[in-house]
Amino acid sequence: MENSYPRFTLGEQITNEQQDFFNKNGFIHFKGFIKTQTVSDIIRASEEVQDQWIEKQRIKVNGIPVKYGKDLDGSPIVQRFAFINQHHDLFAELSQDPRFEILLKLIGDGARLGTEEKDGMVLNHYVNGPESKFTQMGWHTDGLRDIFLGQKLNPMLNVGIHLSTLRPENGGLRVLPGTHKQGIYKMLFHKRYFLDNNADANELAITPEAGDLTIHDGRLWHRVAQSQIIGEESRRRVIYLPIIAGKYEPKNENSPTAFYQRFAGIVK
Repeated sequence: MENSYPRFTLGEQITNEQQDFFNKNGFIHFKGFIKTQTVSDIIRASEEVQDQWIEKQRIKVNGIPVKYGKDLDGSPIVQRFAFINQHHDLFAELSQDPRFEILLKLIGDGARLGTEEKDGMVLNHYVNGPESKFTQMGWHTDGLRDIFLGQKLNPMLNVGIHLSTLRPENGGLRVLPGTHKQGIYKMLFHKRYFLDNNADANELAITPEAGDLTIHDGRLWHRVAQSQIIGEESRRRVIYLPIIAGKYEPKNENSPTAFYQRFAGIVK
């Protein structure tokens, strides 16, 4: 598995070099999007939301199931927060960072940040312990959702804000560069969606430092690898936020739960 790839710095605009790299590979990695103190503040804020949701026994957020699990000491934790930007001022403020406007250029005209659509701003919290239920995710593309719902496959990018520093053995995002250019047939049948967790000889391990930002095309084949480490060093957190185009479809507390979301493993 080849793990060498360039990291970029996000400036006042997307450079030609950055756009060309993204167009070719379907992903891009920017260093130091947020500061170390901001990372700590975000983690603390997520724990505040977690305490509230556990106390209220919240099951869904805008129709999206909340994924609960157990921490290393057996205490309950939230492992997947959907629409967390609607539940704490710090996440709402983060979603309004003006630099996201620069990132919209990767799609082009008509793109927007999906803070009120799909699953909004999502925070995933992985930890590999005896009672962990959320340690990995099999191969998939994010575009399957639109196809499953019988919708046009609109442009979509997934923005990841990484809150943990990772080495390959920590697990995390794996991508197959260039597969965003595949046709619909390969997008549907190249791998067994979510069931296939096996490493691919051509996969690339995304290895961020806390505070880095990555973007991957929704058509790109990717998975979340399980940490080879057990215990506290396996803990990793990442925020995902979609950049989307097409019809505006906001969700609210009365939004239904999609059929496929009733299967706990098929959400990100």
